[in-house]
Amino acid sequence: MDKTTIFSVQEMRQELILLTISEVVDALKFKGYNPTSQLVGYLITGDDKYITTFNNSRRKITMFNRDEILMAIINNYLGK
Repeated sequence: MDKTTIFSVQEMRQELILLTISEVVDALKFKGYNPTSQLVGYLITGDDKYITTFNNSRRKITMFNRDEILMAIINNYLGK
């Protein structure tokens, strides 16, 4: 008998956000920026110029609202 797998859209979106953050961090490091400072600057101010355009990083991260990004980071930290 086949089993149905249930996916949580919220969990999948959180994983996509975390993957995007990882890609953005790699791009920031490659360009010589401090990823922590740049991400904090972006999350606090909303100014996307903190994020490099290299590898479409700015476009990728702005696909999500800042609240979603913060929630994904905190949930990941808390193991949720």
